[in-house]
Amino acid sequence: MGDIPADALIVIPVRNMVLFPGMIVPISVGRESSVAAAQYAVKNERPIGILMQHDPEEDTPTADDLATVGTIATILRYVTTQDGMHHIICQGLQRFHVLGYQTGFPFTVATIERIVDAKVDHDKEIEARFLHLKERAIEVMELMPQVPEEMVQTVKGIDSPSTLADLVAGYMDIKPAEKQEMLEELDLRRRLDRVLDMLVHHIGVLNISRDIDRRTKAHLGQREREFLLREQAKTIQKELGEDANGNAAEITELRNLITEAGMPEEVAKQADKELKRLERMSDGSSEYSMVRTYLDWLVELPWKTPEPDLIDVAQARRVLDEDHFGLEQVKKRILEFLAVRKLKPGGHGPILCLVGPPGVGKTSLGQSIAKALGRKFVRLSLGGVHDEAEIRGHRRTYIGALPGNILQALKKAGTRGCVMMLDEIDKLGTGIHGDPSSALLEVLDPAQNNTFRDNYLAVPYDLSQVLFIATANVLDPIAGPLRDRMEVLHLAGYTREEKLEIARKYLVARQLDETGLKPEQLTITDDAISTIIRDYTREAGVRNLERKIGAVCRRAAVRIAEGEVQTVRVDGPDLTDVLGPVKFEREVALRTGMPGVATGLAWTPVGGDILFIEASRTPGTGRLILTGQLGDVMKESAQAALTLLKSSAATMKLDPAVFEKMDVHIHVPAGAIPKDGPSAGVAMFIALTSLFMGRPVRNDTAMTGEISLRGLVLPVGGIKEKVLAALAAGIKKILLPARNKKDLDDVPQQAREQLEFIFLDDVTQATRAAIEATSP
Repeated sequence: MGDIPADALIVIPVRNMVLFPGMIVPISVGRESSVAAAQYAVKNERPIGILMQHDPEEDTPTADDLATVGTIATILRYVTTQDGMHHIICQGLQRFHVLGYQTGFPFTVATIERIVDAKVDHDKEIEARFLHLKERAIEVMELMPQVPEEMVQTVKGIDSPSTLADLVAGYMDIKPAEKQEMLEELDLRRRLDRVLDMLVHHIGVLNISRDIDRRTKAHLGQREREFLLREQAKTIQKELGEDANGNAAEITELRNLITEAGMPEEVAKQADKELKRLERMSDGSSEYSMVRTYLDWLVELPWKTPEPDLIDVAQARRVLDEDHFGLEQVKKRILEFLAVRKLKPGGHGPILCLVGPPGVGKTSLGQSIAKALGRKFVRLSLGGVHDEAEIRGHRRTYIGALPGNILQALKKAGTRGCVMMLDEIDKLGTGIHGDPSSALLEVLDPAQNNTFRDNYLAVPYDLSQVLFIATANVLDPIAGPLRDRMEVLHLAGYTREEKLEIARKYLVARQLDETGLKPEQLTITDDAISTIIRDYTREAGVRNLERKIGAVCRRAAVRIAEGEVQTVRVDGPDLTDVLGPVKFEREVALRTGMPGVATGLAWTPVGGDILFIEASRTPGTGRLILTGQLGDVMKESAQAALTLLKSSAATMKLDPAVFEKMDVHIHVPAGAIPKDGPSAGVAMFIALTSLFMGRPVRNDTAMTGEISLRGLVLPVGGIKEKVLAALAAGIKKILLPARNKKDLDDVPQQAREQLEFIFLDDVTQATRAAIEATSP
């Protein structure tokens, strides 16, 4: 490193501070380059330049990151503390302007131009501003008692306007960027004006702050006086044997509410105990509000035995039929439940759990039950709940503690005789705060819930009169012990005919009301509704159907509101203009027109669906390749199907050697969707048989069933959902396991009449029904 030229200056960049000429300030030096610069300056007795960097987060500032105007300073003292930190005490001397930066040094070196203050002798305007600034500065220091008297004398002794402006600007509590602007202001008159403006603003703030402080102290003094007098009054009353609590009216009101609440004996004792604690407390005590809130909850919860239900089974049947179309098995079970409750009101009936895809009417069924019973209905959403305290509440020791959602819902209902729907019970979570599904075990057990104990109340509460109804999309996520406490009612998807009737009776009228249309203004034909069901929706419920009908209604509302027409009639062919191109097509015939493709049936949480099993063979070594994001069970079904076909090669007149020379690839389209389960075994066997026999599978046939290595067809689940999905996809013939024949009773009669069912005991029957019918 060479010597630093005489006209160059060592520069130390600083964060969030500005040094003015005449000021003495300590500066912490942390960067290695800044430490080297300070040490070099001390060793060689060189002055330094203090420059503020624009971005305080920048660790290695460049020329563009530094201000162009700074202050030349001399280092009065260099200090290194025990923790290794470096500090310098600097005195500002003179402003400078950076002309450029020099390289080749381990720290920042700049070529500068010193800035000399212009002489202002006998300038009356500057002198007037100088005197005014000195008066204001002394006024500020007098408002701040922490300022030492020596500082006031120093300001009084300053006779240079520039020095005074720099001193005041340096000590003012303003932003560093504003201080930098002051440093860069070379015109003394404008600098004095800016400092004066800021000082006047600061004086106003200090005066307001002083007034606030004075009022606060006066208020606190009054509060302390009142507290002392209140405590003296309590002591006098205690000596006289009088009531020491100044809130006698409030205590009396709480006592009356406790008496009127009809609490059980154990709860009433607890309430009296807490009330006596409250009497002995001051309303300024930290525990006062906690005890008062606890008592408020006790008196506001419904404790009295509810009135008996006035159950009219015939009326209940009418309510269910008015509110819901179809669902005959579910309605039948609900009526049985109501009939038993009418004959034995005090009995512990089952807790119903309605399980089905979204949009099939689970929540509205609970509302209909409440309507039929004449009870209030409250809904408790359990989706995403992962804290046990959401069910049981928090203990009172926690700040802001409250009872759990069960008791909060009962307080909202105002009676224990309500219908409480536990919605989305299958979506309960488990976290570090406990398992809410375990907390529900006590709630949903008729033998235990008459003494349900919430953590907040810490007293038993009788939930036996509450009619709990749970809903879920699937049963699998529900814990076994919790599922065992409920009677499960399955709600499968609707057929097209049922959806058409639901749309006619409910959905169209509801959407007309939502869009402000009158029935005579818009007519949606049955053909249009059927087209929406067939071509624009594919779901088990009717939510998307209602959305599409809503879109049709909104388009009509626009035309009528614009005055284009007075009435609108929407038919099937008109839907393309409103809803766009057809979303779902019947692709069965297109997909199964070649050997090696079979149509299977699948069950999903939102209803049934069809899936295609595609098989292909290529020259190879006999490998089996499986794609389509298949689960382990489905992969095993594919392996079993290929093994079964190999073992049946002689019966089917196939050359066994061909399996050793060919690789078989089985693919299930929609590869982004995970698939699993054994029910595709028959479809995989038929796809492989079709591939090796060179004959296509019938394009109007779908199948489901598990297979064994002996060729047996085993039963599977979800028959109703699968059959309805096949019907919606245009399938005419369905191959089912023979042991699933009993499950067809759950399939609506209209759907059964439109389909041909073939029941399978073994795969030979499946081959005959699906392939041999197309033999040449």
